[in-house]
Amino acid sequence: MTMEEILAGESKNVEFKENLPEKSIKYMKSVVAFANGTGGKIIFGIADKTREIVGFSKEGVFKTMDAIANAVSDSCEPAIIPDITLKTIDGKTVIVVEVSQGRQRPYYIKALGREGGVYVRVAGTTRLADEYMIKELMFEGSNRYFDQALCTGLSITDEDIDALCKALKEQAVKNAHNEEQKASVKEVGRQQLRSWGVLIERDGKDYPSNAYAILTGCGALPVATQCGVFKGSTKEVFVDRREYTGPIWEQIEEAFQFVLRSIHLGAAIVGIHRQDIYEIPPDAIRELIINGAVHSLWKAFHKRWEIKL
Repeated sequence: MTMEEILAGESKNVEFKENLPEKSIKYMKSVVAFANGTGGKIIFGIADKTREIVGFSKEGVFKTMDAIANAVSDSCEPAIIPDITLKTIDGKTVIVVEVSQGRQRPYYIKALGREGGVYVRVAGTTRLADEYMIKELMFEGSNRYFDQALCTGLSITDEDIDALCKALKEQAVKNAHNEEQKASVKEVGRQQLRSWGVLIERDGKDYPSNAYAILTGCGALPVATQCGVFKGSTKEVFVDRREYTGPIWEQIEEAFQFVLRSIHLGAAIVGIHRQDIYEIPPDAIRELIINGAVHSLWKAFHKRWEIKL
C-alpha cells in the first residue's frame, strides 16, 4: 500500500477502517463481499473520510491482528483465510487484511445465514446481494452457469438438434462480410453444441440446456426483446413499440433494424451509390444491442430487457 493508493481513496477492492470496530460485523460484510468478488484489502489504521494515517501502537497491534483473524474464522461461511500483514506508512503501523477471490461462492456471514448474509462489492461500497446475484454466485461456486444448466420441462428430438446446427451455420454465413469469410464457415455438429454447453449429454442421450432454449426461442424460457420510441424527452407516450420473440439472433437482428429505422436521417448519393445517413454508426448500434442482450441474460437470467430511444 503506497501513499498514492491511499490518496486515491476507497474503491471496489480497497476499504479503510480507522480503528478495529467493537462489532466485527461492521467489517465482516466487506470481507465476505471481497471473497464473493475479485478480492480486496481492508486497511485498518487509516481514516476512511480524511485518509489520515492513524496507525496502531506497537504494544497492541499483534493483539488486534489476532482478533481480526479469529473474527474472520468464526464469522464467515465457507471458511475465508485472509492474509494479514503489517505495513509502515509515514512512520505509522497499519494492518492490511487481504482477502482473495473465493472459489466456494456464495460466501456469507454465518450469523445472518445465506438468505441475509451474502454481500457483494459495488464501486466503493458493500451491498447486500439480491436473489439473482446469489443465484449467480451459486452457479459460479459450483463451476456452472445458468445457460449451461439443464432446461427442465423441455424435450427435444434429433430433428430439433439438426435444425439448430443448420440454422447456426446459415446465420454465420449470413453474418460473413465477404466470400472468403463465408467459405471459412464450418459445419456445426452435436459435439460442438456439447462443448458450448448448448446440449448436455447423459447416458448417451442429449438434453437441452437453458442456452438451447434461449438460442432457439422455443418458449421454454420467456426471452423477449422490447423496443420503443417515445414522444419528446419523457417515457410517457409511445410513438412506436415492438416486442420480438424467437431465436435470440433473430431478436437481435429485428431490434437492430428497428433502431436503424428510428434513427434514419436520410440518404446521400456517393458516386453512383446511395448511402444511408444515421445519427449513430450502425456497427455501434449492433454491438450495443448484442451487449445488451448478453448482459441482460447473464445478469437477470431470462428477464426481459428493453431498448429505449
